[in-house]
Amino acid sequence: MTAVEPAELRRLFLFEDLDDEKLQWLATYGWVRTYAEGETICAQGDPAEFFYVLLDGQIAMTAQVRDHPVEMTRSEQPGVYGGAVQAYIGERIEQRYAHSLRALRPTRMFELPARKFGKAVRSWFPMATHLLEGIFFGMNNARRLVDQRERLTALGTITAGLTHELNNPAAAAARAASELGDRLVGAQKRLVELASGGVDCEHIARLVALHDRLVGAGKPQPSRDPIAVSDAEDELGDWLDEHGVDDAWDLAPSLVAAGIGVDDAEKVAEIAGDRIGTAMAWLTETLEVAQLQSEISEATTRITGLLDSARQYSQLDRAPYQSVDLRTLLDSTLTMLKRKVPPDIRVHTDYASDMPPVPVYAAELNQVWTNLIVNALDAMEGSGTLTLRTFRDADQAVVEIADTGTGIPEENLDRIFTPFFTTKPVGSGTGLGLDISWRIVVGRHGGDIQVESSPGDTRFQVRLPLTPAAAPATSEED
Repeated sequence: MTAVEPAELRRLFLFEDLDDEKLQWLATYGWVRTYAEGETICAQGDPAEFFYVLLDGQIAMTAQVRDHPVEMTRSEQPGVYGGAVQAYIGERIEQRYAHSLRALRPTRMFELPARKFGKAVRSWFPMATHLLEGIFFGMNNARRLVDQRERLTALGTITAGLTHELNNPAAAAARAASELGDRLVGAQKRLVELASGGVDCEHIARLVALHDRLVGAGKPQPSRDPIAVSDAEDELGDWLDEHGVDDAWDLAPSLVAAGIGVDDAEKVAEIAGDRIGTAMAWLTETLEVAQLQSEISEATTRITGLLDSARQYSQLDRAPYQSVDLRTLLDSTLTMLKRKVPPDIRVHTDYASDMPPVPVYAAELNQVWTNLIVNALDAMEGSGTLTLRTFRDADQAVVEIADTGTGIPEENLDRIFTPFFTTKPVGSGTGLGLDISWRIVVGRHGGDIQVESSPGDTRFQVRLPLTPAAAPATSEED
């Protein structure tokens, strides 16, 4: 550690406009330290104690992403700086190095204690200090607010879609349940009419047994040609009409839909005798009861499936960091976004069968899928193909979301992950969807997002490590 001459500091672009008194002050409180090739100057996460300025040599700035150093920039220009660059803020934020500096060859650095650097900036440039503080805290607050707005917007989209999807089966179940009561009452009345009309218990028992055989214990009937169905309805309607059955043409469609024809109707006639009309009405109503029960079961199954998809999407009942099947996350997101998919957009999935569970923050990744899928749908403007693909690449799991939209202009490819950058019209996007996705994938999971785009073929690839780090990454929200 040696002293520094004011004249050497004046040659640096950073200090060239300072007067002699200020240069002398820097020389008094700062010093020069020499670092060998490969030596660490400061380490990310350590208390930010010094402000560093390159005098000569070469340095690299790196950031740690899940235990992997990522080089951000390197320079050999005298005057470049790093370290405690925000010391002018003082005690209002925790001062730690946001990056690491490393010497790439023998290097001389001017070092100034962070407290002295902060005092100098506040004293020499008070207006600039206020502006810098305003920008720093303003950007942080704005980013946090818009980040929350983006998440709430995504949540609103998902909630609206889920509400819409739940409404259909819920309405179907309510309608079927309402009609079911009427049909049950009607069927009971028909049995009373049969008994009061002289049909004894033995014949009623035979009629019930025949009913069970005819409807196949509620099993669905195989599909038939519409013309064949119409012919069968006409044939059965004529038969019922000839045998004096009231409302024959209203009963025939329900009976034919259950697979009942003229031969079966003749068996009913053998049992019921002259009460054939009441027996066929009872048979029709019991068939409708079975059909309504099936509709209720199908609707409630659909509701259960939607709620399960919502639970998978939100991961509210699960540990925040765990190994999960990426296919399940993608499918739950598609279910939540079903209402946003236009009818002319085809969704194709191609999931690798050998993909192992991946250690992730599942709820946060679902937000990534939401952002990428919604962007893809917007890019296709109502028609095209959305493709979701998963595969393994060495020690990484890869999720690819592709669309056949207009593509991303080449001049925008380098900026799409920049906060607040958007190609959408004013008011249609915040420009934070991809920034949030980047921070979740890269910052939280130590992965990467890559994009390739040309007209008709845009592909976002999310790469996630298959093995967990020693400790899950933390976030500003935590």
